[in-house]
Amino acid sequence: MKSKFLKVSVVVTIITAITFFILKYNKDLKDNKRWYTQEQVNFGKTVFANNCAVCHGYNAEKTINWKKTLPDSSYPPPPLNDKAHAWHHPKWQLMQIITEGGKPYDGNMPPFKNKLTKKEKEATIAYFQSFWDDKHYNLWLKYGGLKAK
Repeated sequence: MKSKFLKVSVVVTIITAITFFILKYNKDLKDNKRWYTQEQVNFGKTVFANNCAVCHGYNAEKTINWKKTLPDSSYPPPPLNDKAHAWHHPKWQLMQIITEGGKPYDGNMPPFKNKLTKKEKEATIAYFQSFWDDKHYNLWLKYGGLKAK
């Protein structure tokens, strides 16, 4: 009898935990909470315009055919809006790419390690993520966008 009661208690506890997680996750998706503030987006717009827009476009939309290699076999700068693959990369990796440049990914993006502060890099990410629709932003979150390395 105690064994059956224990099993039922474990099942109820698991179901309660799963239900709580689902409700919390759905609430976060509906609230469309983003990790950044509007102030970061505004600051990021300036940083992006001064450092990134020449290659990625002022609205993070440049280079539609970003998968086609250039004559030197490198890849062109991808759009950073939700039309390419930036939303597949977690924030830590986006920070790493900005810091170290595109060479590890067969691109020509220069490193910004000694040019941009952490605050400027985060604001840049906030700016281009502001072009992501809720569907892509929420997929980014779901697949670990804010998880640490």
